[in-house]
Amino acid sequence: MLCLTGLRPTACKTDTVSCRLWADPHYALLLVLVRDTNTNEKNGKYCYVYFLCPVYLNSMDFRELRYARAMEFAIQEINNRTDLLPGITLGYQIHDSCAAVPMAVKVAFQFANGMEPFYNDTDSCSKSAAAAIPLKSVRFQTAITNNVYFLSYTELQVSHYATCACLSDKRQYPTFFRTIPSDHHQAAALARMVKHFGWTWIGAVRSDTDYGNYGMASFLKAAQEEGICVEYSESYYRTQPRSKLERVANVIRRSTARVIVAFINSSEMRVLLEELGRQPPPPLQWIGSETWITHPEFRKYNMCAGAIGFGVPRSVIPGLRQFLLDLSPEQALKSPLLTEFWESSFSCSLKGSSGGARECDGSEDIRALQNPYTDTSQLRVTNMVYKATYAIAHAIHGVICNDTQCDKIPFTVFQIMQLQILDQLNKVNFTTKNGYQVSFDSNGDPVAVYELINWQIEKDGSVDVVTVGRYDASKPRGQEFSMSRAISWLGGQSEVPRSVCSESCPRGTRKAVQKGKPVCCYDCIPCAEGEISNKTGCISQSMFSIAGAFIAVCVAVVFYKHRTSPIVRANNSELSFLLLFSLTLCFLCSLTFIVQPSEWSCMLRHTAFGITFVLCISCVLGKTMVVLMAFRATLPGSNAMKWFGPPQQRLSVLVFTLIQVLICVLWLTISPPFPFKNLKHYKERIIFECGLGSAIGFWAVLGYIGLLALLCFILAFLARKLPDNFNEAKFITFSMLIFCAVWVTFIPAYVSSPGKFTVAVEIFAILASSFGLIFCIFAPKCFIIMFRPDTYTNCIHSTLV
Repeated sequence: MLCLTGLRPTACKTDTVSCRLWADPHYALLLVLVRDTNTNEKNGKYCYVYFLCPVYLNSMDFRELRYARAMEFAIQEINNRTDLLPGITLGYQIHDSCAAVPMAVKVAFQFANGMEPFYNDTDSCSKSAAAAIPLKSVRFQTAITNNVYFLSYTELQVSHYATCACLSDKRQYPTFFRTIPSDHHQAAALARMVKHFGWTWIGAVRSDTDYGNYGMASFLKAAQEEGICVEYSESYYRTQPRSKLERVANVIRRSTARVIVAFINSSEMRVLLEELGRQPPPPLQWIGSETWITHPEFRKYNMCAGAIGFGVPRSVIPGLRQFLLDLSPEQALKSPLLTEFWESSFSCSLKGSSGGARECDGSEDIRALQNPYTDTSQLRVTNMVYKATYAIAHAIHGVICNDTQCDKIPFTVFQIMQLQILDQLNKVNFTTKNGYQVSFDSNGDPVAVYELINWQIEKDGSVDVVTVGRYDASKPRGQEFSMSRAISWLGGQSEVPRSVCSESCPRGTRKAVQKGKPVCCYDCIPCAEGEISNKTGCISQSMFSIAGAFIAVCVAVVFYKHRTSPIVRANNSELSFLLLFSLTLCFLCSLTFIVQPSEWSCMLRHTAFGITFVLCISCVLGKTMVVLMAFRATLPGSNAMKWFGPPQQRLSVLVFTLIQVLICVLWLTISPPFPFKNLKHYKERIIFECGLGSAIGFWAVLGYIGLLALLCFILAFLARKLPDNFNEAKFITFSMLIFCAVWVTFIPAYVSSPGKFTVAVEIFAILASSFGLIFCIFAPKCFIIMFRPDTYTNCIHSTLV
């Protein structure tokens, strides 16, 4: 293990570091607060520990080195500020696990046992006991963590690159924070994006690590909810046998899905693309996770041109580029890793270095280099490092500092105060110098904001990483996406590529799922006899419903235009208008039986039907009772009409309707109707329909309507021969006779009708009874008003309200 003393402003010997180990799938940035034992306890010097893993296949990862130096830059900025930790000096240590799990595990156990790190080339880190564990498995990491957990429960961890959704569990990781969003949000965003572009048939590949497995699991769950089918889901880890890599590549080549989602680490992605390059597959539309979609190294793989994916927002850190380039051979010699960086970049050896390369002569110009270390055009994860460093500095400031100065506290007291620092870290909310908000939610996560990245081919043939949109998880559902420019798809096409297992079935055919395949794969077979695939039946039913509502509105217009005529006045104009309104609703409620069953439509169709029909029958019942009361009022000494005037009529309609409303509320509360798939009646197809929920509730609603209709029929029948020039009771009798006949016939037809025919019976009963009411009650009146106005006279009793 190497301690980079050259990257620290001051040598920093430390007591045993209070550090809970973490296996960051992208390697770890643990900003661990430790105490400098070289100085008097009254002096405020503290160190950060950064675990750097820059080695892959014996070559240095200059991008990771840039992350480490970005932390150094942030600490220097903080130390030079007078408003943040005044009088306190922050230091740091940087260690290299070489991306080797065995080495990291060995050092971890040395740390647990209080032993010195085995690899150490300087005394300045002799008492540092810390390690990064780039483990493949969180379970393995947890086992190691349990061995060293007794050291401290209050260590602080802030990661710049650990995105696994599992880390949001505060029961397992109570002191873990991160400045990069959780993969939970990225997986949901990827699934919605795939759905947005109409892709229902995709392939999936992932790293066989916690990052890949947890991330892909979240994506597959979100994809299933969006109705997306996955042809294959393969995993690979770079240390697995080459035969496994070849098998994964062959699965991709043979697949029919033209879209592939890669939730994969950059290291696995690199070897996978190299393997695919041996025998290129058909053109694929790549969907990338943030780990590799913004990695500059992958732009050389032309097969990925047109790829889209999400990355953390690009940023600018003022002064960072100058800091990175302000490196001389003398400074590089102070650190083994900086020495390796210098020698690798310029292919020369610094003085005192071994090897057969030429000696560096001082003419090397770091500003002329073009590599990930010097490339600051796409500062994304680097900004996460910058924000993480400032987050801990603000948390410390909130505990030990007031408006003007900071307390110098003994180390033993400081260990106890780490719980207070943890509490402050939960509360931090500030804006960095480059304008980015920093805060954490209850899970230690930041607000999930991504840029939609697109790899576009430039005129010179190179691939450029272009931001084409934005995703903000804090916005309401459906408003998270915002596009800023057009996407260039695979091959430079402007049209969205298609990726479906089966094309849509033409009219006259239906889907038949292929055995052993996802629901997105089906054959189109001719519809069975009696089935309709072009929705003609629905259209005809809708036309009758709308026509009935239109007739009711027209009658209301006629009545309103002739509202002063004796026939309208004699037939209780107020109840007539209310009856016409309720009939309009009765016609329209049949439309709720036509729409696709859902929770709201199933509940609405039955309750709307029950309430509107009771309102309708209540108005008819009110009109019938008025006829009877009007006749009794003509008898000597009778004052019956004063007990059934307009206020009583309105109250009776309201009470009758409220009883039905109460029945419907109880039905919906106890056991409401619900959508379900009927598999009982037909083996070859599934019928999507509404279940009644509580059958008692349904028959109670229907029974109450029948009770009112029967009562209305009896009263109208008794009043059918009352003497008068115009007796409305006989028309009500005919209408109630039709109404009762329809619904008495409905019961056995409803019970015996299978599947989809049940809905047809209900719609027929609603339309037939509604047309019966409107024609029997209002057709004679409209005929007289419109065509025979001379047949009615002013002698019609005005008491026949």
